[in-house]
Amino acid sequence: MKLKLTLSALTLGLASLSAQAQTEIQWWHSMGGALGEWVNDLAKDFNASQKDYKIVPTFKGNYDESMTAAIAAYRAGNAPHILQVFEVGTATMMASKGAIVPVGKVMTDAGLKFDQNAYVPAVAGYYTAPNGQMLSFPFNSSTPVFHYNKDAFKAAGLDAEKPPTTWPEVALAAAKLKASGHKCPFTTSWISWTQLESFSAWHNTEFATKGNGMRGMDARLSFNTPLHVRHIDNLANMAKQGLFVYKGRGNAADATFVSGECAMATGSSALYGSVVRNGKFGYGIGTLPYYPDVNGAPQNTVIGGASLWVMSGKKAPEYKGVAQFFAHLSKSDVAAASHQRTGYLPVTKASFELTEKSGFYKKNPGTDVSVTQMIRKTTDKSRGVRLGNFVQIRTIIDEELEGVWSGKKGTQEALDMAIKRGNEQLERFEKANK
Repeated sequence: MKLKLTLSALTLGLASLSAQAQTEIQWWHSMGGALGEWVNDLAKDFNASQKDYKIVPTFKGNYDESMTAAIAAYRAGNAPHILQVFEVGTATMMASKGAIVPVGKVMTDAGLKFDQNAYVPAVAGYYTAPNGQMLSFPFNSSTPVFHYNKDAFKAAGLDAEKPPTTWPEVALAAAKLKASGHKCPFTTSWISWTQLESFSAWHNTEFATKGNGMRGMDARLSFNTPLHVRHIDNLANMAKQGLFVYKGRGNAADATFVSGECAMATGSSALYGSVVRNGKFGYGIGTLPYYPDVNGAPQNTVIGGASLWVMSGKKAPEYKGVAQFFAHLSKSDVAAASHQRTGYLPVTKASFELTEKSGFYKKNPGTDVSVTQMIRKTTDKSRGVRLGNFVQIRTIIDEELEGVWSGKKGTQEALDMAIKRGNEQLERFEKANK
């Protein structure tokens, strides 16, 4: 009996040592709902695939909140190993010298093969420094697409298999939807991202100078051209007629499309997962609309979503765990499954090819739109938008355009003021990071 007890104690002791030997990796993220479940599943699958490391995902609120929490934690000396940061925070993270460890360095230091060319170029390029070093892991990249309700289209006498591809066609479709009784024919989430940033790139027009900030911190905003004024004017006129209904800042409009309240919406390609899970209607995806008389349109849309940044000040074995996790996320089957589940862009070229070969795009028409919009050849005007204090700039744009939607401000006045106020933010960022 005594021998049995001793053996049991020994077994428990060994199990305890084994558990203690597992290195925990803290991962702070901003994925809620269906996407939060996806993040938890990724961590669970990786943890089950090996015994040395344990990824611990923690939801830290929306992107703004998680970034603020991480900065405070870094200053207090207890930052997470991995932080999910939305693309708007990229310039800020790049300027945070000493706070982050480039993902390329993390991978090579861990002895893992790391080929930047394996990742989708338009995505990897956005998170790469001027010296060619990849700084963060392109985890959940998205791009704006056109979502539409096929059932609402049929009810309005529209062709449910042919979404509008130009802005004049969107206005005509919205008028038919309204006539059929739809109270919210068209809406949009992320106004600055969809209607100014991606709109500019899609029309091969600058949103800001210096290649939209990609070539330097001395960039200044430039989205008050006749084309930009024309587009916002058109949306304002649609708003007056009840064809465009503004539903609020950020992704507030997403829920109104998923519920069926709004029939058409421009928003993140990652809305796909939520619509498939919760939508009760025929669902279609089209390309971002454009103006057919603009030379060079359509060009390519710009990146959205977020990437994973590795925080500094951790131990070598912990960085090895981070590297192993990133290697796991980069596996073709894992990356392809994530792309197909969420609507986010495939992380690697191989995961895109695997998805294509599997017949997923044929079975789910429109799911390849986000990829085809991003893999077009980019120009200096369409590589992406990378600006300092970008969060504040987007808030300023929201504020000024809300004056337009309510009829209290003219379009030119609102865009000019957004640029004036936004440039003050850029100047502040440039001075702080000289």
